[in-house]
Amino acid sequence: MIFCTGLSVPEGPVLLSDGSFLVVEMGSDRGCVTHISPDGKEKRIIARTGRPNGLAVDRHGYIWVAESGSLPALLRVTMDGQIEVFATECDGEPFLFPNDLAIGPDGEIYMTDSGILVKDFAPGGKVRPDWATCPMDGRIYRINPKTRAVVKIDSGMKFPNGIAFGPDENLYVNEMIPAIVWRYEWRDGHIVSGRQYFGNVADPDSPAQMKFPDGHKFGANGCLYVTVFGQGDVTVLGPDGQVVERIKTEGKMPTNCVFGPPGSHKLYVTEDEFGTIEVFDVGTDGLPLYT
Repeated sequence: MIFCTGLSVPEGPVLLSDGSFLVVEMGSDRGCVTHISPDGKEKRIIARTGRPNGLAVDRHGYIWVAESGSLPALLRVTMDGQIEVFATECDGEPFLFPNDLAIGPDGEIYMTDSGILVKDFAPGGKVRPDWATCPMDGRIYRINPKTRAVVKIDSGMKFPNGIAFGPDENLYVNEMIPAIVWRYEWRDGHIVSGRQYFGNVADPDSPAQMKFPDGHKFGANGCLYVTVFGQGDVTVLGPDGQVVERIKTEGKMPTNCVFGPPGSHKLYVTEDEFGTIEVFDVGTDGLPLYT
């Protein structure tokens, strides 16, 4: 079922407390954060930032935006459209491709940086032909929203993207080009391990060349719902990291997902090929997000 149409390269869906949604529109004609009514019929632009990618909303109502455009940055945006450049670097190392966001149990902002400038990875808006082997230095950062301190958790990855905390409070990050989901152990308020293999979302029976894990969210059932760009599905990984199900999307370019209001058992998926949000009955609510 199609929930919303007419979006320009949508990503980063977030459910608000009143049942409405936020998304980003990454297309060069929009480059904005957009507010969508609970029925999907009305849209309004909150702020134009350039090329916004990931979104997260905290308990104060601030919208955190992973901005991957000409000035790669973490932005803090208000619902009335005020934009603040919050962070652009870590210890003198500039951000390259801020991609996705999650708020942790500690209230800090966790951000993937895919490790290559957008203009270098997709010149002219098309992914370069040597995407599998071109140089990149993907990173994961933790940003303190009070002190603005930025800490690098990991680096040397091939296009890290989706990021989420699981029911075990561990951090789960996918690495797009090998299609792997990694786990980082969390204990006593800290990440205490390097990356550990959790699962792989590539479908060996799919003829797609690109099988890119993009955004992902946990269900209350403990499963991880991973949008797979190019493969055209949401691959569901069980608590053991094994594939439980593949939910086919109408378009081949799903980018991210969010669960609907409690009790709805619906998953809302942003999709780039047709510029839509698709919605699926999945039999579970989402794992509550940290704010």
